[in-house]
Amino acid sequence: MSTPKQSQAPSVAEGMGRFERYLSVWVALAIVAGVLLGQFAPAVPETLSRFEVAQVSIPVAILIWAMIFPMMAQIDFSAVLGVRRQPKGLIITTSVNWLIKPFTMFAIAWFFLMVVFRPLIPEPLASQYLAGAILLGAAPCTAMVFVWSYLTRGDAAYTLVQVALNNLIMLFAFAPIVVFLLGVSNIQVPWDTMALSVVLYIVIPLTAGYLTRRTLIARRGAEWYDNVFMKKVGPITPIGLIITLVLLFAFQGDVIIANPLHIVLIAIPLIIQTFLIFFIAYGWAKAWRVPHNVAAPGSMIGASNFFELAVAAAIALFGLQSGAALATVVGVLVEVPLMLALVRIANRTRHHFPEAASPAAEAAR
Repeated sequence: MSTPKQSQAPSVAEGMGRFERYLSVWVALAIVAGVLLGQFAPAVPETLSRFEVAQVSIPVAILIWAMIFPMMAQIDFSAVLGVRRQPKGLIITTSVNWLIKPFTMFAIAWFFLMVVFRPLIPEPLASQYLAGAILLGAAPCTAMVFVWSYLTRGDAAYTLVQVALNNLIMLFAFAPIVVFLLGVSNIQVPWDTMALSVVLYIVIPLTAGYLTRRTLIARRGAEWYDNVFMKKVGPITPIGLIITLVLLFAFQGDVIIANPLHIVLIAIPLIIQTFLIFFIAYGWAKAWRVPHNVAAPGSMIGASNFFELAVAAAIALFGLQSGAALATVVGVLVEVPLMLALVRIANRTRHHFPEAASPAAEAAR
């Protein structure tokens, strides 16, 4: 019989570092800092914009690699071998992430940005915002889902399987889905540009992370890798993210000053999409009687986004000054408050799900 202490989910303070807890605050401060930089020191973004190769900003590419590499380095892709555990959970998360989420994001964002808010947003800018929403919808969460899993007392090993499998699918599915939905939106993106973005921001960091993990664990062991190496490289992600956002808003300053309401308007379909996807996956898991420690993290993967990749792709495809880049950053701004609300919902509804199988039963499968 479990004690009351054991039945309680971890607190936010236990599960999240200072950066994750206040991510929305840091993003808001980055917006202010970037706008001020663009207005009072325009020479800085102008100088950085000159360092481009094949329309790819070298400084921004370096920052984005800094954001994404530590995430890829923490994922053990050999965990995919555990797909036979709780196959229902994997069917739900992969189906929702790749067959439902990108298309509901497109539908909801198109309805609000192109129809409901048409009197408030010029059509060319609305199309750019829609493109950013599409990029968010095609990129399921990679790193933060481990935090949400911990806060809902999820099965950590199984969450790793879910994330690893989704990352491998993303390698092949992200570009075709994005190009298709952008085409439906009459936003043309050359395939070679899209392919370059996938190579730069998925293939290279994923390969580098895999090789780094495999090499260092072979030489120093898994304990050293997790407790020493990852703790040293982990802070690189938030630093890279904040500097990238400051630069992005240095370019976006004029747009934000002229249209501050647009940030709120962009957020509305993103918020609706987040709750919709969570409840689709969570309700499906309940109907299939999936244990809560698998259902909750699986639902969180689809509800949250790999916003670092979405920001990177938006910048690569449309530029730092694009509405698409701005829309992806709004996704960063609203994500943590929304996900913490979903964590609370998941924890309060735990009793509606079956108990997880015992470790002995799992081992016998």
